[in-house]
Amino acid sequence: MLLRTGLLGYGIAGRVFHAPLIAATPGLELTAVVTTDPDRRAQAQATYPGVALPHTAEELFALGLDLVVVATPNRTHVPLALSAIEAGLPVVVDKPFAPTSADARRVLQAARYRGVPVTVFQNRRWDSDFRTIRSLLADGALGDVTRFESRFERWVPDVWDNWRELGAPEEAGGLLYDLGAHLVDQAIELFGPVAAVYAELDRRRPGVEVDDDVFVALTHRDGVRSHLWASAAAAQCGPRFRVLGSTGAYVADGLDRQEDALAAGKPFDDLSTSGRLGLLDDAEEVVGLPGAYSEFYRLLVAALRDGGPLPVDPESAVLALEVIEAAFTSARTGQVVSL
Repeated sequence: MLLRTGLLGYGIAGRVFHAPLIAATPGLELTAVVTTDPDRRAQAQATYPGVALPHTAEELFALGLDLVVVATPNRTHVPLALSAIEAGLPVVVDKPFAPTSADARRVLQAARYRGVPVTVFQNRRWDSDFRTIRSLLADGALGDVTRFESRFERWVPDVWDNWRELGAPEEAGGLLYDLGAHLVDQAIELFGPVAAVYAELDRRRPGVEVDDDVFVALTHRDGVRSHLWASAAAAQCGPRFRVLGSTGAYVADGLDRQEDALAAGKPFDDLSTSGRLGLLDDAEEVVGLPGAYSEFYRLLVAALRDGGPLPVDPESAVLALEVIEAAFTSARTGQVVSL
């Protein structure tokens, strides 16, 4: 029996990530898509013939679904998730989970009260290079890790006409919420809870309302330091990852290719990125583990059908939001913030 799935939103998140992944996952059916944009409605209908196109979330909830995916602008994540929970429907919320950790905890409290599963879409846990780092750490290939460096840097000199560039707090715009949600999540996944946060958040491009050049330094409780960068104003990009250990290092350049493949309608699994592992000139090329975004929804089907673990524990998304909030405080005060 297929799990009937409704998708709220058909922008980049809904169109490029969620819809193709849902359609490709055994056990799921993309049943309905809500978008008010006429062109996007036509595109959804053409790409997924027979998909229902209700005009509102309320109409979507009335279709007898088994799962709802919230892939709308950040300001709507909490109200839509709460509405789905009230309707008794399991929910996937795109990152960032909520504009604040308090809002996120409110959603989780409602989900526990209603007994409804909630998870957060952190697809970059299944990037090729990130999966490779996990494997190298599990094998002890770097010895004792001392520093983890991670970057999402781009050259986008013009400000987009997009809600992600809006400065109102409820929009949760800016790079720290957008790409930083991935950077912080990956660091916590690898090295655990954070003890202290220092951040520098800048607005580099003319007319920008939000942070577009970000540096965050995390001190994990185990002593590892994570240095995280995100920028829309980087004329040259640093390595995607650099992990330094007592016996070697791992460096990877470029971005995981699954997003580009999904956007182009091409096969997206089994795409790998390469990196360099070793000491100085003795480093050797390592072909990464294949990317596996489809694993998120495969695990979700198993959780909903068989009671397995959710692909992303929503509590981890709350912890990441607490780190992001501490980063905003640190940037404003110039002080290290303890957690």
